[in-house]
Amino acid sequence: MKENIKKGKITMTITIAIACFALALVMTMQFKIVNQTDITAIENMREAELRTELANWKGKYEETLSQYQEIKSKIDEYKQTKQSNEETEKLIDSELQQVNLSLGKTDVEGEGIEITLRDTTSETVSKINADDLMLIVNALKLAGAEAISINDERIINMSDIVNINTSSMDNLFIKVNGQRILAPYIIKAIGNQTYLESALLGNGGYIDELKKLGHDVSIQKINKITINKYKEEIKTKYIE
Repeated sequence: MKENIKKGKITMTITIAIACFALALVMTMQFKIVNQTDITAIENMREAELRTELANWKGKYEETLSQYQEIKSKIDEYKQTKQSNEETEKLIDSELQQVNLSLGKTDVEGEGIEITLRDTTSETVSKINADDLMLIVNALKLAGAEAISINDERIINMSDIVNINTSSMDNLFIKVNGQRILAPYIIKAIGNQTYLESALLGNGGYIDELKKLGHDVSIQKINKITINKYKEEIKTKYIE
């Protein structure tokens, strides 16, 4: 009886051992298969994903590079246009400044002379009049004066220097550019000081003539004279 029980225990133990071994073997094989299948699938999946991602990034890079090159080309074009516009603008500004300078529409300064004429109190000597001023201005222009003013009224080609109330020399006054001016008359001229002075003094110089008539006239050389711009609007009637 005891032997049968002992044999039964041994048989059951062996059976259990075999079952456990078989179970362990099956589990081991399953783990191996699962591992191999997962790793291969993962590797394949990762490789495919990487290829897809790389293709996507390559496409994005090429698209970005194309956009960059397009933007860079536009920037270069804008720079060239801006530079061209700036050069054109500078040229136009330079030409405009030259035109304004020629028209007397710009304040200027430079070396030149200043002539001061004062009315005399002598009854035998006539007052300074517009003709006297005009003769001085013309002499200065012939001597190369680049800018002239009378009592800060800029003289241009269209300036008028006229006598008003010529019926009575006692009530005579002068208008320059339509503005009344009073003695002393200060004429400023920018240019070569020697040429300007020589045109008014010496043989045939009108300043000498005025001095001989008894007028109080003086000339002063100045290294830096400021002459204001022509203040009025330049108008034409017949030029189209």
